[in-house]
Amino acid sequence: MKLATRRRRIKLQGGGAVSAVVGLPQRFRPGRTPAVLIAHGAGAGMSSPFVSLVHTELARAGYVAIKFNFPYTEARRRRPDPRPVLESCYRAVLAAVAADRALLPPWIAIGGKSLGGRIASYLAAAGAPVRGVFFLGYPLHPAAKPDQLRADHLPAVPVRMHFIQGTRDALCDLERLQEVLRGLPQATLHVVQGGDHSFRLPRRDGKPEQVVWADIVGSVVRWLAGLGP
Repeated sequence: MKLATRRRRIKLQGGGAVSAVVGLPQRFRPGRTPAVLIAHGAGAGMSSPFVSLVHTELARAGYVAIKFNFPYTEARRRRPDPRPVLESCYRAVLAAVAADRALLPPWIAIGGKSLGGRIASYLAAAGAPVRGVFFLGYPLHPAAKPDQLRADHLPAVPVRMHFIQGTRDALCDLERLQEVLRGLPQATLHVVQGGDHSFRLPRRDGKPEQVVWADIVGSVVRWLAGLGP
C-alpha cells in the first residue's frame, strides 16, 4: 500500500525555510499518534535511500514520520552548517510538528543518521520536549581519533536513548561507546555485526543491504514501542 505523505516548508528563525516530508500511518489519528523526526547525515539529504527507507517503514509501523533537510542541504551545499544553525533548524522542525493542529502528536521522538542524530542529542540535552532520542550511527569521534570523544553532553540527556552502531564504524569505536554507555542507564545499544558507518557489510558476508536495513528499522520500532502508547 502506498504511503500517504505531505510535503511541507518549515520556516526557520531568522529567515529561510527547509523542506520536510510527513509520512502518515494507515491508522493515523490526530492527537493520538506519536511522531518521529528523522534528520539526515552530513553527506546526504533527506532523500537518501537509507533515510527514505527508515522514514517510510516507521510510518508503516504506525508513527507519524517526518524527515527534513538541514539548510545547507536545502541550498545544495556540501559543507554542513555550523552546529548552532543545525540545532536551530532541528528545533524549528520540532516546534512545527508539535504545534501542527493536523497532527497534535501526544509525544515526539527525535534522532537521525550520524550528524542528524548528534544534533538531536544536543536538543534533548538542552531540555527539548521529546520522549526519546535514537542514533543511526553515532559519530562518537573523528576518524582515527578515538580519544576525541563527542560525548560530554550525553549524560545531560534526560530521556531514553537508542544507539545503532556497526562494528566497523570508523567514527565510533565500539569499545569506547560501550564505556560511555555504562554511564548512561537509560541508553540501549543495537550492534550491526560487520557494519561500517553507513551500515555496509563486507562483500564476503553476503547479506543483502535490504536485510541489514530491515534489521535496523526493526530495532528502532521495538525501541519506540517501549516509549509508551
